[in-house]
Amino acid sequence: MVIKDHAREIPDWVLSKMQHYCAYEERCIQDVKTKLRTFHLQEDVYDSIINKLIKEDYLNEERFAKVFAGGKFRINHWGKNKIYAALLHKGLPELFILEGLNEIDPHEYISGLREIISKKSKEVIEPDFSKKIKKLANFAVSRGFESNLVWDVLNFKD
Repeated sequence: MVIKDHAREIPDWVLSKMQHYCAYEERCIQDVKTKLRTFHLQEDVYDSIINKLIKEDYLNEERFAKVFAGGKFRINHWGKNKIYAALLHKGLPELFILEGLNEIDPHEYISGLREIISKKSKEVIEPDFSKKIKKLANFAVSRGFESNLVWDVLNFKD
């Protein structure tokens, strides 16, 4: 029987790989844990590595939430609901999620919503205007935009 001691040494090569992993792109704790499991180390070593990465500022979930939210909005054209759900799925605290969402400029957000609706409108072939509007609304809501905001844009309100 092997007794685990709580003062595990962190293998240098693992710490180095994880520092590079976090420096390359913003990561959250869940991403780092998933990557660490590929090394098949003992669970208590994972926590030590994560704590060291946080202490050395390689890992910062507040920063991750802001970068993630901004990127998913600008690059993937996701709405706040979809971004919120993705960050929640990654196990981030709600405070960080809300801070990340607040980084999205409201004018840019409305403009982005108008842009995806306009682009989709050119693709949707529907002779019945009300059906076309419903299809556009469903599309925008499925991209994570808030229903009331979608309808305001579709009804041409500012």
